Amino acid sequence: MKVIYDRETDTLSIILRAGKVAESDETRQGLIMDYDKLGKLISIELLDASEQVTSPNAIEFALAGA
Repeated sequence: MKVIYDRETDTLSIILRAGKVAESDETRQGLIMDYDKLGKLISIELLDASEQVTSPNAIEFALAGA
């Protein structure tokens, strides 16, 4: 999994798996889900991220139960 914040476009991308995007669905304004040809979710894109996330350029990672 990879998380990328692009300051220039103010886009936060969460890439869950490698793959080619076959279809995208904007589930709500500014939230885009990308799927491969089998319909598996491969990435999530958040547009205007700085308006929706407190610190899009800072990441905290935690494992449940750890």
